Amino acid sequence: MGLGKAKIRINGADCGLEAILLGVTTSIGGFLFGYDTGQISGMQIFQDFVNRFAQGPQGNKAFDDIILSLVVSLMSIGTLIGALSGAYTADWWGRRKSLTFGVGMFIIGNIIQITAMNSWVHMMMGRFVAGLGVGNLSVGVPMYQSECCPREIRGAVVASYQLLITIGILISNLINYGVRNIEESSASWRIVIGLGIAFSLPLGIGVLFLPESPRWLAGRGRWDAARISMARLRGLKADPHNPLVEDDFQEMHSTIIQQANVGTGTWWECFAGSDKPRVLYRTMLGCAIHFLQQWTGVNYFFYYGANIFQSAGIDDPILIQLVLGAVNVVTTFPGLYIIERVGRRIPLIIGACWQAIWLLIFAAVGIARPPDQYESSGILMIVAACMFIASFAMTWGPFAWVVIGETFPLRTRAKQASLATASNWLGNFMISFLTPFADSGIGYGFGFVFFGTNAAAAIIVYFFLYETKNLALEQVDIMYSQRELKPWQSSKWSPEGYLDRNTRDPAYWDPRRGSAIDEPVDHEKVYRKDS
Repeated sequence: MGLGKAKIRINGADCGLEAILLGVTTSIGGFLFGYDTGQISGMQIFQDFVNRFAQGPQGNKAFDDIILSLVVSLMSIGTLIGALSGAYTADWWGRRKSLTFGVGMFIIGNIIQITAMNSWVHMMMGRFVAGLGVGNLSVGVPMYQSECCPREIRGAVVASYQLLITIGILISNLINYGVRNIEESSASWRIVIGLGIAFSLPLGIGVLFLPESPRWLAGRGRWDAARISMARLRGLKADPHNPLVEDDFQEMHSTIIQQANVGTGTWWECFAGSDKPRVLYRTMLGCAIHFLQQWTGVNYFFYYGANIFQSAGIDDPILIQLVLGAVNVVTTFPGLYIIERVGRRIPLIIGACWQAIWLLIFAAVGIARPPDQYESSGILMIVAACMFIASFAMTWGPFAWVVIGETFPLRTRAKQASLATASNWLGNFMISFLTPFADSGIGYGFGFVFFGTNAAAAIIVYFFLYETKNLALEQVDIMYSQRELKPWQSSKWSPEGYLDRNTRDPAYWDPRRGSAIDEPVDHEKVYRKDS
């Protein structure tokens, strides 16, 4: 039996093993994101790394704030550019080939870093190029997963992208911890960077053997290929006209035809108010969610945690980073359950409030009782950091990626996802660039800033984000077009032809099954390369 014919039953519906394999393989993109995030925190305090790239006389070298900021943060500028360009590569070449391209850029960037000798600019540019690849993947992976996976597992699969980010951070922390005993040798940091190349290969090669996105194929007018792809993802390759496949196909078909009739999405449409269902609203919402995901403060700990805890008098800061990374991984698993059982809105609101509380404690304790003077303060601050990261891993970490995978209409999905992901990387850049200066200026008071941004995130989710649990992507588009529907009421909304979000109405769907799809689609109208 081929993989396209193998299936298991999840949440009452057949899901193909290829859909699950797709989720596992593509989530390696998240692993690369996390691995690169975690590796720089430990590398920047390795003795050989400092001797080669820091400033000052030999034997007393230390990074200037501005140079450390650039070495760490320029990768985020690369990822921002990669995220914006990902809209083009995903549309031009298809979702799979675009991901392979992103892996190629990541590998080139890592090679540049490994070959750096004594120039911090050389290292910085390697991180920039690697960032181009990671940015491309950060757009392509959630979009590809959302367009391919059956709705019964879509939330968990896209959330697994964040799970792999956390595992990537943990693995890089483990490797940093393992090589810290040879920190006076260049092998310490070259091994860490080089292993990233090996970790990227299963994604770059494996994705080419998976089904292409049925939505991308349909947008190209390749309806037969789209049906086969959809059948494979349900484990029904041998029965592409199965009622389950047929219902999914009919929903997708009708929406794409409607979108084709009103033209092709452009960059301008992402920002222009129009008669289309809240495109500008959703662009701004996606950008806000992803910008605030970074400004929760998570990478304050993952980029600079080793430095922060070292300055707090902790004897082994890399070990503390390892603990934070382990908490990050373990607490992501409940998030995969919560997202399918509870939904998106409530966990995001509760998570932001919980994070705000612990960051307030972290900042207040750090200022009132400096940890380098009071050992108990250091312990409490580590606990606060762990509680903050536990909440982030269960809510804002995975859920933000699910939101951009589900929220946007097909015609502008790639462009809006790129804008939202670029906002994520803009926030990432700001955190990574500003933290050394904030640490030197306001110190632990930076936590008060993150308290405010988390409170703002909770408010924005409550008033603007719609609940998309158990809805097909086309149904999400319809829901956002309901002008009278308020976000805080959206969890009760069900699409036409459904008794509730989990139950189709047979009286509605039976007459629609089995009809031949012979309506021609104007390829240039549905999809333009110059859009």
